[in-house]
Amino acid sequence: MTPERLKRIRQVLNRRQPDLTIVADEVHKGRNLAAIVRSADAVGIDQVHTVSPKDGYRSFRGTASGSNKWVEVHTYDSVSEPIQALQAKGFVVLAAHLDQGAVDYRQLDYTRPTALLMGTERAGVSDEALGQVDARVVIPMMGMVESFNVSVAAAIILAEAQRQRQQAGLYDRCRLQPERYRYLFFRWAHPQVAQFCDARGLAYPALDEQGEIINGPAWYRQVAGL
Repeated sequence: MTPERLKRIRQVLNRRQPDLTIVADEVHKGRNLAAIVRSADAVGIDQVHTVSPKDGYRSFRGTASGSNKWVEVHTYDSVSEPIQALQAKGFVVLAAHLDQGAVDYRQLDYTRPTALLMGTERAGVSDEALGQVDARVVIPMMGMVESFNVSVAAAIILAEAQRQRQQAGLYDRCRLQPERYRYLFFRWAHPQVAQFCDARGLAYPALDEQGEIINGPAWYRQVAGL
């Protein structure tokens, strides 16, 4: 591993925000979901939660510029699952949804543990989700259209979350738990070895200060027959 790559991986991990995430409520267009994941990575989110559309995902040609390598995507059958799990961990769940009870997205405090819930392209946030979220936010519109594309709306709100968190100094220190940090570092630094270990249920080998496997040749010989 080059010193430059080692430095880059550590810089990114040191800015990860474990208490900021997104829940995509049946977002069915693949390019929109890919764009949401890309925006998540850009603001330091390392985990995204998606609810599988009942009619499946619409196929598309395109990529998220590799951001799916850096952001874990957890999939659920019901939106209640991620909402309740996140709330149990102390997250405030905010739905991007236009109704009389919605407030300007800039009025909320995103330095708290926050999950932003985005609805499906046509119907928006589901009634099931609206009955469980903690608040609803809206992006003020100045034109004829009533809303932004779902991925654009997510990016706008996440940019505000990033701004507030930067002002609060939440990007100035590593906030990942040590075990989580080591797990992500290994997967990013040694993706092929991580895949090998995952397929065989092996623990990841220890790394030295330069991010290299300690006594790599001996470890490779040990596991070669597995």
